[in-house]
Amino acid sequence: MARSPARYSCQQCGAGYAKWQGRCNACGGANTISEETAREAAPKGLGRAKGRHLEFASLAAEAAPAPRRQTGIGELDRVLGGVLVEASATLIGGDPGIGKSTLMLQCAARMAAAGADCVYVSGEEAVAQIGLRAGRLGLARAPVRLAAATSLRDIVTTLEAGPAPDLVVVDSIQTLYHDGLDSAPGTVAQVRASAQELVRYAKRAGSALVLVGHVTKDGQIAGPRVVEHMVDAVLYFEGERGHQFRILRAHKNRFGATDEIGVFEMTDAGLAEVANPSALFLGQRDGAISGAAVFAGLEGTRPVLVEIQALVAPTPMATPRRTVVGWDSGRLAMMLAVLEARAGLAVGGNDVYLNVAGGLRVVEPAADLAVAAALVSSIADVAVPEGTVLFGEVGLSGEVRAVAQADQRLKEAAKLGFDRAIVPAGRRPPAAGVDIVQIGHLGDLVAMFPAVEAGRRDRAAQG
Repeated sequence: MARSPARYSCQQCGAGYAKWQGRCNACGGANTISEETAREAAPKGLGRAKGRHLEFASLAAEAAPAPRRQTGIGELDRVLGGVLVEASATLIGGDPGIGKSTLMLQCAARMAAAGADCVYVSGEEAVAQIGLRAGRLGLARAPVRLAAATSLRDIVTTLEAGPAPDLVVVDSIQTLYHDGLDSAPGTVAQVRASAQELVRYAKRAGSALVLVGHVTKDGQIAGPRVVEHMVDAVLYFEGERGHQFRILRAHKNRFGATDEIGVFEMTDAGLAEVANPSALFLGQRDGAISGAAVFAGLEGTRPVLVEIQALVAPTPMATPRRTVVGWDSGRLAMMLAVLEARAGLAVGGNDVYLNVAGGLRVVEPAADLAVAAALVSSIADVAVPEGTVLFGEVGLSGEVRAVAQADQRLKEAAKLGFDRAIVPAGRRPPAAGVDIVQIGHLGDLVAMFPAVEAGRRDRAAQG
């Protein structure tokens, strides 16, 4: 029999090529394409053999709700949609050392302590290493069944030998290998085949499966994107190495809301839940510093207050620097252009640094107004009035547009002691104890800083 032709696949995104090349055209990765021996081609048609007839149901048919079980970690339950659904598959990814294994070990230990049958299979650590970490976390007495294995066949055979566990954690999917494939562990073919077999087992046996995955340098889960389509939920564990906060964010969830977040704090005893993230993010804030503004944001269904910090400084370089941490750099460039073109501020010749305090990444357009306030405050060297929060989307013409869930944002601000809110003009949202200041254009915000407003008028008169 002739040898099957070789094919080449990118180990980051799974794109296929007929021959080797140095860079992937799909994801731009360098030296990520490797050879994989293609398996024998499947028959082009189904032949004359007939399959079974499918039974169709109507949309009005009542289905029994899927059994659900709480993990014992409130922030994790929030991200999962309240509880962990049986016969489901969840993929969790994050940077190395961010706390993925610690979180899943704590989850398995708490569920096992509550009476659930939990299995933890590690392909990266030995059983003794996991036991030592469990001892440091105070989880050594939890009845979790541990195993260290990388063979997919051995794992599935062991799981099928007895009653189906309630929870199966596999850490990580990139370490497993399918002995029916010639490629090395971690390749696209191996990750896809291993994930498919484990998800099939979970659906058949009724176990809740959690797969831990590595991420690429771009922050995406390594391996083919089809793995994210196989599972029911995709969670990303985010955080900066210099901060003790960790953010668990749902990017896909068939049983709950997407973009929901859970906030944890890394401590000596493992990951601790943060019930009030707003107070934690603002705990070290000094309200008398210029270039800082408090944004009343919304992450999923949870209102979160976070500090936006900006620094605008003159530069001797021909090309000013634009450094952003925790926000979209393209949106910062747009905001600077709007301030210069619509509000008359000269910021083009300055270095601009923007930071979201606490390690949180903000993706809401509602942060535009708070970012603009921080930039104007830094230019004027005048602090935003203490006890003030801001939210609103800024358009290219400089208008300030309304955002959703304004009442929830204001209630969270009032709960933390803020008594003034700068919001878009329009219907006044109910807010007990908060003075509402409505603005319709970015120029109204600039007018609140007299030094910047005077400079703008001088430039307008000279021009």
